[in-house]
Amino acid sequence: MIDAKRMTDSLLELLSIPSPCGFTDEVVHYLSGQLSRIGVEFQLTRRGTIRARLPGADPGPARALVTHVDTVGAMVRLVRDDGRMMVAPIGHWSSRFAEGARVTIFSETRAHRGCLLPCVEWGVSRDHGVEAVPLDWDHVELRLEDAVFSAEDVAKLGIEVGDIIAIDPQPEFLDNGFIVSRHLDNKAGVAVMLAALKAMQEMKSVTPVDIHWLFTIAEEVGVGASSILTPDVVSIVAVDNGTTAPGQNSDEFGVTVCMADQTGPFDYHLTKKLVQLCRANEIRYQKDVFRHYRSDSASAVEAGADVRTALITFGVDASHGYERIHMHALRSLAELVTAYAVSPVAIKRDLEEIGDVAGFTRQPTSEADQRLSPDDAGKLLKTNGRDG
Repeated sequence: MIDAKRMTDSLLELLSIPSPCGFTDEVVHYLSGQLSRIGVEFQLTRRGTIRARLPGADPGPARALVTHVDTVGAMVRLVRDDGRMMVAPIGHWSSRFAEGARVTIFSETRAHRGCLLPCVEWGVSRDHGVEAVPLDWDHVELRLEDAVFSAEDVAKLGIEVGDIIAIDPQPEFLDNGFIVSRHLDNKAGVAVMLAALKAMQEMKSVTPVDIHWLFTIAEEVGVGASSILTPDVVSIVAVDNGTTAPGQNSDEFGVTVCMADQTGPFDYHLTKKLVQLCRANEIRYQKDVFRHYRSDSASAVEAGADVRTALITFGVDASHGYERIHMHALRSLAELVTAYAVSPVAIKRDLEEIGDVAGFTRQPTSEADQRLSPDDAGKLLKTNGRDG
């Protein structure tokens, strides 16, 4: 049973910890504490990617679930003579969403408060001509909430080029189940993974094989799960956000199963298995294709991992801005994660890194395949291991 209240509490705690890519140590400490409290063994890489492990009835073929703790942010790129600063984005997000954001700047010794504003010429009214300012990062400036009026004043505070800027999340949890905040991508995915882990530990769930629960620290810049998989992992399911927008089929309710992203289609058998688990467990779902999106699983494959990949998401409105999600999607996603973790392994051949064609999966291509009744198709899938 997924504890929704505990999941929202975890999400609020996660949102309170600044973690733009490159500044993730504190959120890693938080997650390490959470994993220790629920009795899950884990390891950290040098840079802080977390690999937790739930031992299964058999060690392999092991599965992995992955989400990321890093968020978009910014960095000081130039200190101007007037004490204002120019910034560079961390991750891919629009300068339109940056304007007006309250921020924290982290120098080597302390934190400073500030605000991101559109660059306009000084005058009696600072907003004079603001509508004509181009929408790009060259026209966004950082104002410190300190008495600084020159580059020398900024230097005295210890602020330098390259200092990290964290964007305030400004979370709002509404009684109707909607949650509005920055950085729900992907603090919400982390909260889902924690909720599923806690539920499985409390229920003493037994998984058929080892499950690796991965928390990466650089997904927003494309690195993601590129160096965290061990050779025994044969499939990886990423938990992230799905973008609800015109022309997309994602939804803020239920689970959105991604069929392909900009790197290509996800694994046929693993994706189908996740859809079948939604149906069997009466979890609302929809499918979508993300043409301008990639996740942790893409970085794993690009790094050379020969694994089956899939992506399951919660729908988010205004991704990388003032994002909005609904608790229904988070709960649904946590239920699917637990259902997948305890589901039987069908493709036993995946245990071998390489072999002959015996036991290799098949896909329906003939007219006869398409005419099978749902019951017969289910039996065939079970027999041939086509369900992932």
